[in-house]
Amino acid sequence: MNAFGRGRMLLSVIFGLVLTVFPLPAWLDVLRPAFVVLVVLYWSVNAPRLGGIALGFFSGFALDVFQGPVLGQHALALSLVAYIAVREAQRIRTKPALQQALVVFGALAVYEFAVFAIDGWSGHPVTSPLRWVHTVTGALIWPPVAAILGYRSRARI
Repeated sequence: MNAFGRGRMLLSVIFGLVLTVFPLPAWLDVLRPAFVVLVVLYWSVNAPRLGGIALGFFSGFALDVFQGPVLGQHALALSLVAYIAVREAQRIRTKPALQQALVVFGALAVYEFAVFAIDGWSGHPVTSPLRWVHTVTGALIWPPVAAILGYRSRARI
């Protein structure tokens, strides 16, 4: 991947981070998808050598700096999700958008479970079932997110 592609990847992660920490009303904040996780998933599947576990770790660490109660919590969870995505990149890439959305739902559930477990172990339990809503909204918006992130790469082919 050239410097333009790396810049696009970094810019999309920064944009996902901004969308994740942008203040919203409480009723709308519950529905906010995990944009950083979606961006890391996209790059881990479509550019696994460049957008892999390191991208997940550093993106998660940036998310921890902005909003995590435990430093390294999101970094660990995003590294786990990125590892799974890189490992299964060939299988995920060949699926149609609806099946990819189901895989993304599973990846978001793994991410949320890892964050949930770390919250519990560290004494910051959030037991509201509303914490799982963003897994559904993330899976629902996966097709447009993947189309937007992949627009320029398909335009050159």
